[in-house]
Amino acid sequence: MRSIKLMKAAKIGYIIMSLIYSSCGILLLVVPGIMAPIIAEMFGILLILFGVVKLIGYFSKDLFRLAFQYDLACGLFLIVLGVVTLLRTDHFIAFISVVLGIYVLADGFLKIQTAIDARVFGIRQWWMILATAILAGVAGIFLILRPQDGAELLAMLFGFCLLAEGLLSLTTVLAAVKIIKHQWPDRIDRVEIYR
Repeated sequence: MRSIKLMKAAKIGYIIMSLIYSSCGILLLVVPGIMAPIIAEMFGILLILFGVVKLIGYFSKDLFRLAFQYDLACGLFLIVLGVVTLLRTDHFIAFISVVLGIYVLADGFLKIQTAIDARVFGIRQWWMILATAILAGVAGIFLILRPQDGAELLAMLFGFCLLAEGLLSLTTVLAAVKIIKHQWPDRIDRVEIYR
């Protein structure tokens, strides 16, 4: 048997970060004028933290290998994006809108594949992953196509995008990450397979 501590840490981290993303998205939808350099710094830190959580998820080797299968690249991307956001708070809105839109669109596409794989695995909630992946993809497209609009509308689109990404991550981790205490190790000796 192997330790499940890393999987638990990744799942809890995903849930917390998803709720924070969703809360920030709702805040931006309700109070779109809140955008400021302080928000940019907070968002940069959140991106780095979620990137680290995604890396932990990738290396946790969960049972189905669905929720975290693309998290190595996504985690590294979020960390780099967070660092750049911290360094460029003066151009936060123009920069982050397009980049976050592209990230959320790509994550939506990847989670569509995860939903299809989840269906093959027999996970009943696969359709929830699919629905939130489509929602996130649409949000990403809107954010990419509207980067020059007024600051208030852009902040609302940004909020919608964050909310959709938070819901996508939350749905995926709750539906596809199963922690089983007596899970067998990942590695099977190749010698035994060929006998």
